[in-house]
Amino acid sequence: MPRTPRAEAEAALTRLLAQTAPDAGDRLPPERVLAGQLGCSRQTLRHALAALEARGELWRHVGQGTFRGQPPPHRRPRDATLAAGASPLDVIAARLVVEPGVAAEAARRAGPQDVAHLRARVRAGRAAADRAEGERTDDAFHAAVATVAGNPVLIGLLNFLSEARRRAAWQREWDRVYRRLGLAAFRGAHSDQHAAIVDRIAAGDAAGAAAAMRAHLRVIEAALRGTVPPG
Repeated sequence: MPRTPRAEAEAALTRLLAQTAPDAGDRLPPERVLAGQLGCSRQTLRHALAALEARGELWRHVGQGTFRGQPPPHRRPRDATLAAGASPLDVIAARLVVEPGVAAEAARRAGPQDVAHLRARVRAGRAAADRAEGERTDDAFHAAVATVAGNPVLIGLLNFLSEARRRAAWQREWDRVYRRLGLAAFRGAHSDQHAAIVDRIAAGDAAGAAAAMRAHLRVIEAALRGTVPPG
């Protein structure tokens, strides 16, 4: 299968680093120069830079430039850089770590009003008018589960993962997977899976809610890997 422009740019940038900035601390040319050398757009270049930064092959400092190697020990990666360098499968892997636990906590804490709100989120997904609205209702459902869980740290983690889902890499894969089924996936399979999660939350079944959330995310993971149809 042909590689994406982003993957080609990452490979070309890696080769360029070996030739022109082989040692830690070597400074890279400005973005406009790099884009010209690699024959790609500035946007594609930025994705490649973010991916290599996330892997520790280079680091950037606003106003100073881009440098080869690991950043100084006191400087941690920026959240935005980490999100930009995350692949769709990275995001799903993180969601599989976090969201089953969020669903379990929601099952422990949910009251009747919480359950009613979650069921309303499911109905909104079934009534989505187009795929963009389907994506919004899907995001709103997962955010609502985190809100019911009531832990601000968990809510913050879900917000971060939601932001990562809006990055170009995620959207390209999402579009590729769901172009064939489109709105039907949100109105049907996704909403059915969301409803199963809510049923377990409503029953106060923490283990069952975690399992239902995990099963839902595994379907998305398999679809992104191309191993099963997304519906």
